[in-house]
Amino acid sequence: MTNAEIDLLCVNTIRTLSIDAVQQAKSGHPGTPMGSPLWSTPYGTAPCVSTRRTRFGLIGDRFVLSNGHASMLLWSVLHLTKTQAVNAEYERLGQPSVTLEDIRRFRQLGSKAAGHPEYHWVSGVETTTGPLGQGVATSVGMAIAQKWLAAHYNMPGFEIFDYNIYAVAEMAA
Repeated sequence: MTNAEIDLLCVNTIRTLSIDAVQQAKSGHPGTPMGSPLWSTPYGTAPCVSTRRTRFGLIGDRFVLSNGHASMLLWSVLHLTKTQAVNAEYERLGQPSVTLEDIRRFRQLGSKAAGHPEYHWVSGVETTTGPLGQGVATSVGMAIAQKWLAAHYNMPGFEIFDYNIYAVAEMAA
């Protein structure tokens, strides 16, 4: 498969998982994973996130979803990238952070795949974004902290703070 075909397969898988989960839950918003016209790519949010996760890996990078009501985008990506669950000491537990069963139980009582993701409940959720817009402020703070840490602790050949911060936010009309 070509890179374009792989990208399209990833995008369509994210879209399908999101549609199915929102339909099953009878709650949520499939629009953002499907492709909101507000995002920087002409194909919507799913291609943007999918391409970054699959082609570049986002190893160490931080992803903040500031519009939590569109959380199926995050749950789909965590499941498809096989993000591993960790304990409080960040030791791998040998199981996925988000399973297909978690997605099937999206927005249901007791499911890890909540309507609004909460930090420290599920591995891969970088922050609790709370009210709309709070995630934008949080991602700016994370980026400032990363730059400060890099300036103070990175050394040539030992750049431990070299990651990026990505945020997806919704703009209210």
